[in-house]
Amino acid sequence: MRDKRLLAATAAFLIGSSAAAVANEELKSLMNDPNQWVIQTGNYSNHRYSELDQINADNVGKLQVAWSFSTGVLRGHEGSPLVIGDVMYVHTPFPNIVYALDLNNEGKVLWKYEPKQDANVVPVMCCDTVNRGLAYGDGKIFLHQADTTVVALDAKTGEKVWSVINGDPSKGETNTATVMPVKDTIIVGISGGEFGVRGSVTAYKMSDGSVAWRGYSMGPDSDTLMDPEKTTHLGKPVGKDSGTATWEGDQWKIGGGTTWGWYSYDPELNLIYYGTGNPSTWNPAQRPGDNRWSMTIFARDADTGMAKWVYQMTPHDEWDFDGINEMILTEQEIGGQMRKLLTHFDRNGLGYTLDRESGELLVAEKYDPVVNWTTGVDMDKNSDTYGRPAVVAQYSTEQNGEDTNSTGICPAALGSKDQQPAAYSPKTQTFYVPTNHVCMDYEPFRVSYTAGQPYVGATLSMYPPEGSHGGMGNFIAWDNVNGKIKWSLPEQFSVWSGAMATAGDIVFYGTLEGHVKAVSAETGELLYKFKTPSGIIGNFMTYTHKGKQYVAILSGVGGWAGIGLAAGLTNPNDGLGAVGGYAALSDYTALGGTLTVFTLPE
Repeated sequence: MRDKRLLAATAAFLIGSSAAAVANEELKSLMNDPNQWVIQTGNYSNHRYSELDQINADNVGKLQVAWSFSTGVLRGHEGSPLVIGDVMYVHTPFPNIVYALDLNNEGKVLWKYEPKQDANVVPVMCCDTVNRGLAYGDGKIFLHQADTTVVALDAKTGEKVWSVINGDPSKGETNTATVMPVKDTIIVGISGGEFGVRGSVTAYKMSDGSVAWRGYSMGPDSDTLMDPEKTTHLGKPVGKDSGTATWEGDQWKIGGGTTWGWYSYDPELNLIYYGTGNPSTWNPAQRPGDNRWSMTIFARDADTGMAKWVYQMTPHDEWDFDGINEMILTEQEIGGQMRKLLTHFDRNGLGYTLDRESGELLVAEKYDPVVNWTTGVDMDKNSDTYGRPAVVAQYSTEQNGEDTNSTGICPAALGSKDQQPAAYSPKTQTFYVPTNHVCMDYEPFRVSYTAGQPYVGATLSMYPPEGSHGGMGNFIAWDNVNGKIKWSLPEQFSVWSGAMATAGDIVFYGTLEGHVKAVSAETGELLYKFKTPSGIIGNFMTYTHKGKQYVAILSGVGGWAGIGLAAGLTNPNDGLGAVGGYAALSDYTALGGTLTVFTLPE
């Protein structure tokens, strides 16, 4: 009897493993087909690049609207649609509706999924009710709802296959991010750093939603999934319980370091990469120490979650410079040899290039010239402060003290770039980066922790840098090997959309006023411009249908930069300081979620 059970269990395991392998191979095959867009990031490397070139620098000026679709939802529309075969999948911000549209029948709605969520989750969501999109794998569409419910929907019918709860909104745990499918799992993060949430990344099995592993941002080694001797930070072992050693007492339990950004994956190394957010609270005086591993790049084994290496970019954060922005993976020559690189544009205003296999720091340079809180990163491997940014005392909110307003800090808390993702073109070996060109005043104050209540402890105001072009954004081209700006395009407001580059030698980005812009990948010359119904904070994608290339974008103003307009806020210090800085946005655009699809005329 026991042998029969063993044989049955073995057979079930093999069948399950085989199904997972098939699903994984299908996903990789779809991802390599430029006619479809099957993952939010374009590919596992986060390139947001398409090999399609039917629309190119010579003819993009002739683009016209092919069709559009109203999502029926207001507030900020981040992320992008997916296209798998002849079906487009569109998502919305809260309440996180999912539409499946038939590309063969004028975008007819094949099915609609509208979750029933408690509206009490909305006040707990920092910086708007956004969602960064859906994922596909194993014949399922995956949605991570605002209330942290992870849902698997049958891609053909929209029927719910399974759902699991990833967090507790009553404690401030919410979700704004997408998920990333890897092998037989999906990788899921958590939001809530402004509520004292302890960040984590979880791998759920695609088949049934069971937990494969969970790694926390801080805590004992058993929680952070670190090996004291094998996990390294700048080439040295992290040591025992490194996730608690730089916290006072048990502060790590409400330590922040949430994981609401983007994820990438290297199949050869079998490592996933992501960044962690700010430590809680925003008042640095209340949490002495480096507060590891907030503000950190993680490289984790996709199968076990064990951390191979980490790099903390902003130890003991004093400005809310979350490290959650995307990690872009490339193979480039640096120092005379080909390397597997990771490039990251951090909120703190520094563009980092690392060896993604070892975690070696190769480049750390300012990608906005007005960044002033640091003079730069110590790149001397023999130095005691190797890898640390040197803090300028004038702009140190801790050194200036509680209840003191530190003025003229650049960048502002929303960073030189927030979650709005950059693109990379292998043709030009250039990164195209939507940026914020914003400075701030920052006054920390003492705050106590109560579960489910804001745990911020700072008052902010934001404004354009003095002596610059007067606007609050730039769209730049970046050389990650030399750490230099190639060209820069000024914008009136922050560029809060994602960028997309194509083999047609063009780059797309959107503006908060609602303009779609296509520029030359080589020079930045403006080639096309179109005004959509609302401000753009979504990400571009492209696909073909019946041999014709299309470009799609969600418009719908909101996000942190547009929170005043999205939520009807008027106090300049509301929205964690963004309302006053972006008050003029209402003169240019209004709320409304719309998908706009472009193509060339016949």
